[in-house]
Amino acid sequence: VQLVESGGGLVQAGGSLRLSCAASGSTASIITMGWYRQAPGKQRELVAIITSGSGSTNYADSVKGRFTISRDNAKNTMYLQMTSLKPEDTAVYYCNAISRTFLRSYWGQGTQVTVSS
Repeated sequence: VQLVESGGGLVQAGGSLRLSCAASGSTASIITMGWYRQAPGKQRELVAIITSGSGSTNYADSVKGRFTISRDNAKNTMYLQMTSLKPEDTAVYYCNAISRTFLRSYWGQGTQVTVSS
């Protein structure tokens, strides 16, 4: 599985961005996809996840009500709609996929999101 993120950039506080993650390869084996982020000097943290089957979602408390994760199965693409952005949302955002094959984890290269105050 290969993952490619896009859509990051610089935005003012209160603004919005939409991240995309295009998956290729053995996409039929994917059971869960998610977005993680890592700010400078901090550990990578889960932002949101979505299952491939039911499409169930889960969010970190810090983004609930502001971020929305979704997927387009026909395009093998996952999205993260981010609204009401805050400076503390500044981080490199990574796309992740978990395969049913040995529960292998795949990562994208990351996309930078910077929110100015």
